[in-house]
Amino acid sequence: MLQDFWFNVEYGVNHVLDINAYDHVLFLIALTVPYLFKDWKRVLLLVSMFTLGHTLSLVLAAYNIVSVNATIVEFLIPVSIFIVALYNVFTAGKGAQKEKVGVLFLSTLFFGLIHGLGFAREFKMFLGKSDNKLILLLEFALGIELAQIIIVFIVLFLGYLVQTLFRFSKRDWVMVLSAIVIGLVIPMILNSDYLA
Repeated sequence: MLQDFWFNVEYGVNHVLDINAYDHVLFLIALTVPYLFKDWKRVLLLVSMFTLGHTLSLVLAAYNIVSVNATIVEFLIPVSIFIVALYNVFTAGKGAQKEKVGVLFLSTLFFGLIHGLGFAREFKMFLGKSDNKLILLLEFALGIELAQIIIVFIVLFLGYLVQTLFRFSKRDWVMVLSAIVIGLVIPMILNSDYLA
């Protein structure tokens, strides 16, 4: 039982940290880069909203409540990352991340839904004929949350180093990292089957 639990949690962790599917990591970088360690509660809440959206769409897919065209979802995932990174570029240094909690949190929940739908087909195969779909989903979600917290910590830590040791301004740090994310997602958008 405990072995199954760890297997499912590890599956969630690996889903986020998969080097071949780094879209999840890019989204978390874009989401986290405007914040500092002192904002950890807000960041944790944002990341949890993403996990909630991701898990919700997996629940809907696992119970065959929703089925979405994979090509559209695969296109929307990099578009959602692009939007968050672009938002950072335009709001860097303006304190926008401290305003309008509702908009930021709802958009993060929406992005979580999209990202979850992108993984739904693979996840349904993982579930197979399992009788405990909900338990599996929760264990998997725990793994996702753990991996996301690791990434968030790394981004916050790098931000701290860059801004204290190398005297980067927060604005420059946000601009540079968001520009890198944009540079990485543009090819993903252009190469998607949706545009082919």
